[in-house]
Amino acid sequence: MARATGTKRAILDATLELAATKGISGTTMDEVAERAGVAKGSLYYNFSSKDRLFEELLQEGVGAVADTLREASAGLHGSAALEALVRALLDRIAANTALSKLMAAEIFRTDRTWQKTLFALRHEALAVFADAIAEAKPLSRADGTCGLMASSVFGAVLMSGLEWLVFEPERPRDEVAAAILGSLSGGLFGEERSASR
Repeated sequence: MARATGTKRAILDATLELAATKGISGTTMDEVAERAGVAKGSLYYNFSSKDRLFEELLQEGVGAVADTLREASAGLHGSAALEALVRALLDRIAANTALSKLMAAEIFRTDRTWQKTLFALRHEALAVFADAIAEAKPLSRADGTCGLMASSVFGAVLMSGLEWLVFEPERPRDEVAAAILGSLSGGLFGEERSASR
């Protein structure tokens, strides 16, 4: 999806700013028009409804995340691809914290008209993680855990990234990535599990 420009871009940016602080339900079309500096008629010319506005905002944002992940892992395989994906997703979260907050709030909502669109885009992003996991752990495809593992990694990076930016913004991104990758590589349970076997 091509990135919107001009009036449409101003509306989408204003919507994202408002939704990141007030939530989708708390954001009104009047507020969006005012923040974007456009007439209400212009807002409705570009987006026929609040639902359509948020659907396009999430479609653009999550689609860009999926594109970033594909680019980050291009030419890499297995654990090298996973490391690149974790770092790229953290960078994306840092570059657009408002979108990340909105994604975290909306990803599990099932009462939204845009849920099917968001689900399809989420699936695209997770597929990139799933491919890297399948290369690093080939049995994960055969035993059906690859998708769940991809979801776990994506969720861990998303929430850890938000935690980092909200509570520890001074911490370098590489430290955050190392902590996530350490927990994924068995850093939490690896020694205890092998000792108990």
